[in-house]
Amino acid sequence: MMGMMRLESCGRTDVGMRRSNNEDAFVSSPELGLLVLADGMGGAASGEVASGIFADTARELFSAGSPPSEDEAEELVRRAFLLANQRIRDLAARDQRHKDMGCTGEMVAFTGEGYVVGHVGDSRVYLFRGDRLRQVTKDHSFVQEQVDNGVLTPEQARVHAYRHMILRAVGIHDSLAVDLISGKAYPGDIFLLCSDGLSDMVEDSLIEETLASDLSIEEKADRLIRSACDAGGHDNVTVVLGLVLQVE
Repeated sequence: MMGMMRLESCGRTDVGMRRSNNEDAFVSSPELGLLVLADGMGGAASGEVASGIFADTARELFSAGSPPSEDEAEELVRRAFLLANQRIRDLAARDQRHKDMGCTGEMVAFTGEGYVVGHVGDSRVYLFRGDRLRQVTKDHSFVQEQVDNGVLTPEQARVHAYRHMILRAVGIHDSLAVDLISGKAYPGDIFLLCSDGLSDMVEDSLIEETLASDLSIEEKADRLIRSACDAGGHDNVTVVLGLVLQVE
């Protein structure tokens, strides 16, 4: 069994300034080499049920041992998404109260020297490397599709009335297409998983500035949450940060 990449990670979540319940869920587990974030949707308390199932399913599958190779990591990430999708569907079918619940899903799994990102929805994974922030995932949203087609500018998309309309989520259909993105990781890399409660409220340039600062990763996460709340905190805001300390 190959050794693990050495990671430091933390997660922070806040209900925000306008919501009464928090439908986000996360996993920050350096020992499993796993970072997870989900933003729930659905009636009453169902959103948090769906995001909780997603987070628990990922933790459960990765607890069996870290995937030694990139191929196995991709397979495990895909399996976690599909199993969570099935579990959410099964519960919704059994219990009327949970009809139509679902969630976004973000997962970063680390192997000996690389990472695999799994992505569904409009939560995001960013990679901060060499003082530059780059968005790794692409939103599965109506406005992103309009941007891709040249109908909207990214600036228009940020404030568009339908910006929260997503085209893909975990738990909504029997089949699920998962974006998988993999690459090599380097010491000093910081992976950021966030719900749209952060990306809607805080510009990428401010996120980049915060990650570039000399703060600890806990302080960076706290500052990002605070920035979203200071900007209005219209939604639950959740941030998971993973700092790569050492690669094999």
